[in-house]
Amino acid sequence: MKNIITIQHTQSIHHTNGMVGSWTDWDLSDLGKKQADRIGRKLIGELQGKEYVMYSSDLLRAKNTAKIVSEHLGITPIFTEALRERNLGAAVGKSVQWLRGNIQCKEKTVDDRMLHDAESRRDVWNRLLDFYKSILTDNHENIIIVSHGDTLSVFNAMWLGLDIEMLNKCDLFGMAGGVSFMNENQDGKHIIRRLSDMSYLE
Repeated sequence: MKNIITIQHTQSIHHTNGMVGSWTDWDLSDLGKKQADRIGRKLIGELQGKEYVMYSSDLLRAKNTAKIVSEHLGITPIFTEALRERNLGAAVGKSVQWLRGNIQCKEKTVDDRMLHDAESRRDVWNRLLDFYKSILTDNHENIIIVSHGDTLSVFNAMWLGLDIEMLNKCDLFGMAGGVSFMNENQDGKHIIRRLSDMSYLE
């Protein structure tokens, strides 16, 4: 049985300055740091007596969300490229306006790429798959994952056992700072109990 908590990184500087997030290594804004602290303070009250392992994207905005939250929980995050946000290729380091003006392909399927050197959503799925399989089979029952919106939407679909092609028809997106709770019951059924709970920012 697994108990998994996912945290979408809190407000990043790129949320406020009109720049593309992706693989640009933006830090958290001052508000984002406060939001991460609130998440950590609330989680410690709920998770007392349980041992958790934490995995996080190694991009700065997720990394620092993980560091702030983990300080409250007394654990050390493990950072991995597998949990990075989708790579948007030439748009990395550019503005959202630049991206809108230079899109080469409108994304209608999981195989479409906005730019020729960007990742598709299938690419993210494939990048995430080995990590996902590893946490399902390891000895850790309680897991916290800190990542990014698009990557976590793919993770949510994996958790529910959806085929990647289903992402052409539906999605399970959260918001910055959203905390989700999912578990595997005794029958092996995968459940999402709360998706992108924003009350942890209050």
